[in-house]
Amino acid sequence: MWPVVLITLILGILSGFVMHRADFCMTGAFRDLFLFRHVKMLQALLLLVTATALASYLGRRYGFITDSPYPLFGAAAPTNVIGGILFGIGMVLCGSCVVGTLYRLGAGSKLAAVALFGLICGSALYAEIHPWWKSLVVTKPWRADIITLPQALHLPEEIFLVLLTAATCTIVYRRKAPASTARTFLPAGHMTPYQAALLLALIGIVSVMATGMPLGITTAYAKVAAQVEYLLWPAHVEATAFFQALPLDYVAPLGKVHLSGGAGPAFDGIAAIQYPLLIGITGGAAFSALLLNEWRLTPWPPRRQLLGAFIGGIIMALGSRITPGCNIWHLWGGLPIFALQSLLFLVGLLPGAWLGGLLLTRFVLTATVPMKGVAHEHSNL
Repeated sequence: MWPVVLITLILGILSGFVMHRADFCMTGAFRDLFLFRHVKMLQALLLLVTATALASYLGRRYGFITDSPYPLFGAAAPTNVIGGILFGIGMVLCGSCVVGTLYRLGAGSKLAAVALFGLICGSALYAEIHPWWKSLVVTKPWRADIITLPQALHLPEEIFLVLLTAATCTIVYRRKAPASTARTFLPAGHMTPYQAALLLALIGIVSVMATGMPLGITTAYAKVAAQVEYLLWPAHVEATAFFQALPLDYVAPLGKVHLSGGAGPAFDGIAAIQYPLLIGITGGAAFSALLLNEWRLTPWPPRRQLLGAFIGGIIMALGSRITPGCNIWHLWGGLPIFALQSLLFLVGLLPGAWLGGLLLTRFVLTATVPMKGVAHEHSNL
């Protein structure tokens, strides 16, 4: 198990470092589209998805990646859309997603710490409603034997790869400004979102080759909640179905290690994969900020923003458990293999981010930040 811990820690450090250097914000990609019609970060995200899709296809074709679809990707269900909507609302209220919260926390953001606390509380809340939620008809999959869009349409994956690549080339390159005005002057040590997208795609593919799965961290928040509850109320944790379930059960490519685990407090396969990512992303961002002499504890924001980040964290955690999975799991891992769960998550994420933007501007930032500064203030927690 320890080789898996080591490689995921390294990948986490690299991810946090790159995200901080480019301020690679997946939340901003959707929020800025609806609030300001800015598409640069969304273009970078599309480049990340496409580069990962091409690398994943080549890795599977030449035997570097053996499992497809990846473990824990299941059949599509209405919950994928519902969870996407909630996740979109929560991440915009927070000002960052589950991974953006970590790299901004590493750079010294107090508001990110509040959002992180909300994520843990939301995960604990979901554990209580899990039996009721799973009993609903809406949680049942449509076709248990169909995981990806190519499978559903009985078409070769290559067709979708060509369409995705063509769309990316059109959107990313043709929408760029002329060379005379497109030149971007970055502070020393920083990188563009496009450079970050390619590096993050490489990191994601290394994760799949080493651990058998794309990057994902939201179950780790549930495990932290379970550990805290176990210290205070062990009998309740042992009687909670969500904490006792073990959905992960597979053999990791690196070292052929058998990994199993769930959201409970034990140090299991999920802890071996996701805890090092949490630590690595936070530490990698902190290291980057220190090297650039940019690390600092940010001032406490207004109470309305603190409340918005806390509530957003709770909503985002509920969305990630209902879907199940977070934005990096689905956008960075599922979309590149055309997983139906991830496509439906995106379908929900778009209106969720739009609604989150409305809530953000009307109730959270109205009295604290001028509208022209909303994107900057709330994206730099």
